[in-house]
Amino acid sequence: MWYRKNVGGSERAARLIGGGLMLICGVVGLHASPLGLLLSGAGVVTLVTGVFGYCPACAIAGREPLKG
Repeated sequence: MWYRKNVGGSERAARLIGGGLMLICGVVGLHASPLGLLLSGAGVVTLVTGVFGYCPACAIAGREPLKG
């Protein structure tokens, strides 16, 4: 594997739920307005970090994964 996971199990679940909600709210709740698309993009990034268990921003900061 070319990366080391730096997002723990419970945080991954939170990122998946939060990212999904951000995506839905951006597209449906804000009717895909520019602000809604921005929120949806942030939701997609959050979902991807939850799926792969790797966050580039956390890696740059040198953060270790939380256990859980």
